[in-house]
Amino acid sequence: MTGTANNNGTVVGQVATSGPERGVRSEKAFSLPDLRNLVKAGAVDTVLLAVPDLQGRLKGKRYDAHHFLKRVAHHGAEVCAYVVATDVDMSPADGFALASWETGYQDLSVQPDLSTLRAVPWLPRTVVVLGDAVHQDGTPIGIAPRQILQKQLTRLSRHGLHPKAGIETEFVLYKGTYTDVELAGYQGLRPLTNENLDYALDHDPVSDRFMRRLQRALAGAGMPVEAIKTEAGPGQVEVTFPYGDALTACDRHPLFKHAVRTLGLRAGLAATFMAAPETGRANGLHLHVSLWSKAVSQLNEPGREHDLSETGQYAIAGLLAGLPELVPFFAPNVNSYKRFAPGSFAPTSFTWGRDNRTCAIRVVGRGEGQHLEIRVPGADANPHLALAAVLAAIDHGLERKLVLGPEATGNAYNGGGIPMPAALGPALYAFQSSAIAQEAFGVDVVEHYARLAQLELAHDQRTVTDAERQRWLARA
Repeated sequence: MTGTANNNGTVVGQVATSGPERGVRSEKAFSLPDLRNLVKAGAVDTVLLAVPDLQGRLKGKRYDAHHFLKRVAHHGAEVCAYVVATDVDMSPADGFALASWETGYQDLSVQPDLSTLRAVPWLPRTVVVLGDAVHQDGTPIGIAPRQILQKQLTRLSRHGLHPKAGIETEFVLYKGTYTDVELAGYQGLRPLTNENLDYALDHDPVSDRFMRRLQRALAGAGMPVEAIKTEAGPGQVEVTFPYGDALTACDRHPLFKHAVRTLGLRAGLAATFMAAPETGRANGLHLHVSLWSKAVSQLNEPGREHDLSETGQYAIAGLLAGLPELVPFFAPNVNSYKRFAPGSFAPTSFTWGRDNRTCAIRVVGRGEGQHLEIRVPGADANPHLALAAVLAAIDHGLERKLVLGPEATGNAYNGGGIPMPAALGPALYAFQSSAIAQEAFGVDVVEHYARLAQLELAHDQRTVTDAERQRWLARA
C-alpha cells in the first residue's frame, strides 16, 4: 500500500491492493497537503468536484488530479447553472429564475470546500470534494441545497443552539442491473431476498458480501456506519450513520448513495431509494436531531432524564406546526406520497410520541442522549433540504414559544394531528402559501422549489402508466 503520514505520523491515505475496492482509503477527511502528497506518490489521479443537486445527487466533473491542484483547488470551476435548476431527468426547462432558455443557460462557479475532501475507495485512485455553487462574483447561490441548510444553521444559532444529526436510510436491492430492469420494462422486479429479514443475522452470501463491501468502502471514505441491517421488506436494507455535525451528516449522504449504487452494479444489483418502490413498500430517511448549547444538550430537563425542557417542547411544537407547510422539502415527487400509509411505519399525520414509531416525531433516548427522530422524509428526499425544513420548523417554535399539545399514545394511525397531504399538489399549494416558508427561506427559494414540484406534477399528468393500462385497458 501507499500511504502519507501527517505530522503525528498517522497514515491518512492508503491504497487498497486487494478486494473489490482498490481506491484510496482514509479513516477521515484529509487536507490539501495530504492530497498533494498522494498525487505525487501516484496514489491519486482523479478528483471529483461535486455539487449536491436538488434531488440529493452528486453532479460535477472528474478532474485530472494535477490539474485540480494547479487550477481548481483555489480558483474553482464552472458548470452549467442548470445543475441546480432542473428535474431528475436533467431536462432543460423554463420557469427557473436561475437558469433557463431565456438566460442562455449560463455558467455558475463551483468553489471547492476543501474541508470535505475525502477518499472514494470504490473508485480507483479517486477522491471527492464538495463544492458550493456561487455566482461569478463569488456570492452564494441561495437556492442551492447546501446553502439552504447553512442558512438554517445560522438562523438557529440566534438562539445559542446548534443541532447534531444522524441519518438512517432504507433502500431496496433488486437482482439485475439498471439496464436489465429498464429492458424488462420495469416489470417482474426480483428483490434480492423474498422473506422478511428484519433484524436477521443469517444472510445469504450475496447479501452478506454486499453489506460487507459497503461497510468497508464507507469506512475507507471516512464515513463509518453505525449499523447495517436487513429490513422487513423483500430486498430492503437500512444503514444508520453515527450522530454528529449536521452539515457533515448531510454532505456524506450523496456519497453514500453513490457507493450503494456503484457497489450494487458491480454485484449485478440495482438499488433504489424510491419512497414507494412497489405498492405497499416504503423506504424512509429518518433524521435524528438534538439541540445543543456548547457541550450541553438542551432537549431534556436537567436532572430529569425523560422530561422535555422548554426548548424541547418549543422545538416539537414548531415541528408539528411548521412541517405540514414544508412537505415538498422532504416528499419531493408524486411517488413520495404513496409511502404515507397506515401500518407502513411511515406517518400519516403530524403527531408526536415517546418511543412511538406510528408518530411523525418520535422522542427517544434519555438524558443527554434524548433526541427527536423525524420519521416524515422518504429515502427519495434530499437530506440538506429535509433537515433545513426541520430546523426552520424548530426555529418557528422557538421564536414563538409555541405550546406543545399532548403526546399521541397507542396507535397514531387511528387519528389526531394534521393529516399528511394526500398528494404533491396539495403539498405544493400549502408550501407556496406558507408564511413560515417565506420567512425561513425567502421568496426566491420557495419559487425555485415550487417550480421543481410543478415539473414533477406535469410529468405525472401527461404520462400513461402500466397501472392505468392494467386497470382500464379491457374495461374502458
